[in-house]
Amino acid sequence: MVRIMLIFLKQSLVFIAVPKTGTTAIETALSRKADIILARDRKHLTAQRFHRQIAPFLDKTFGATPDRFAVIRHPEEQLRSWYRYRMRDSLKDPKRTTHFLSFDQFVQDVLSDQSPRHARIGSQFRILTSARKALLVHHLFAYEQPEKLAAFLQDRFGETFSLKRKNVSPPVDAPLSDDLRARLKAERCDEYALYEKVVAAGGHLVNQI
Repeated sequence: MVRIMLIFLKQSLVFIAVPKTGTTAIETALSRKADIILARDRKHLTAQRFHRQIAPFLDKTFGATPDRFAVIRHPEEQLRSWYRYRMRDSLKDPKRTTHFLSFDQFVQDVLSDQSPRHARIGSQFRILTSARKALLVHHLFAYEQPEKLAAFLQDRFGETFSLKRKNVSPPVDAPLSDDLRARLKAERCDEYALYEKVVAAGGHLVNQI
């Protein structure tokens, strides 16, 4: 999967994509308006990399200090989306498919110290924060409340955007056992806490960096 970072100089915005949070729909709606598009393998374009490397370049070259925005999804649902995505028929690599795995097994693999290839998906929290766990985006939206992001974009761009779901994973029943749900919450407590903070803020968390 390729992660896109979109930079809008006029609107003073940067979109930092978090996989499986509706990024394809956002990229489809906004790519044509971007002044700069960066594309890399998903593990590279994080908020921390932007903060350390790209933000200083934009400031020095363009005198720009844009706000960063991103979307976060309920942690369990984000993993479930990954599970379904890697189950799709088009996936040819047998080491990456989840076709013969239960969702319980997939979550166990994600949480293992040495995750197999199909479970190397990273973490929403790590994409969005510094090594010291500081949030590095100014505006963080809840995936489950897309109207909040749509209103924000309308205000910044002065037009209405249709954020229709794209690249939707195939529907597959994927229950999670209570024990594994408890383990997931414990081991990814920071991600759950950040997500719950966004929900408590009404689906749009404003952050000072």
